[in-house]
Amino acid sequence: MGGPSLDPGEKILRSARTIAVVGLSANPRRPSHGVARYLQRAGYRIIPVNPNVAEVLGERAYPTLAELPGPVDVVEVFRRSEFAGGIVDEAIAIGAGAVWLQDGVVDVAAAERARAAGLDVVMDDCMMRRHAAGNF
Repeated sequence: MGGPSLDPGEKILRSARTIAVVGLSANPRRPSHGVARYLQRAGYRIIPVNPNVAEVLGERAYPTLAELPGPVDVVEVFRRSEFAGGIVDEAIAIGAGAVWLQDGVVDVAAAERARAAGLDVVMDDCMMRRHAAGNF
């Protein structure tokens, strides 16, 4: 095809349609809520993954990635770094196309496992900020 290849963040934002948001809070003051609301308004389907809520942003929530009813393009992680590895392994297991670890979420070993499994990976970056700064 030629031309410069897209970086993983750009590739994800251009191709993704469904985003499973792990740790999505029902509290509008939480960063996860604001980012997910923004992405939903930008046209992405948001699927909340949080065992403590039934619904967020009008979408049914699921306790774990394994319980999602169908495939997702990207798993966005709003959990502390110590939980990221297990979530990334679940994302690999369900066949997600990508994982996006939000600002401050860093697990280099988990990112390497995801890349080795063929997933696109973004770590320690904000999906909303990248989308807003880009031309999507």
